Amino acid sequence: MFTFLHYPKCTTCKKAGQWLDEHGVAYTPRDIKTQPPALDELRAWYQASGLPLKRFFNTSGLVYKSMGLKNKLPGLSEEEQLMLLASDGMLVRRPILTDGSRVLVGFSPKQWAQIL
Repeated sequence: MFTFLHYPKCTTCKKAGQWLDEHGVAYTPRDIKTQPPALDELRAWYQASGLPLKRFFNTSGLVYKSMGLKNKLPGLSEEEQLMLLASDGMLVRRPILTDGSRVLVGFSPKQWAQIL
């Protein structure tokens, strides 16, 4: 069973949820704003994903831009970046789909089809 972290008002998240439904993928939805990922979850997902940590940031989001993170992130340690992500679910790129061992960040139908 997958956990599907999404923001209900996000059109990309809506498309991803529809894709999951159409492909019969069982998941538990979780609103990333009201139930943001905890530091331990983010750390585990980052390690399991094999992705650069920057990929977990919602770089097009208002919170990211208002905090000026484009220039600040390079100077932060990995732990500081993870703590920052855990501080506000709106900083986290979405959707995230995970079953604990597989972690998909952002929606790409082609990539999701290959992995799922």
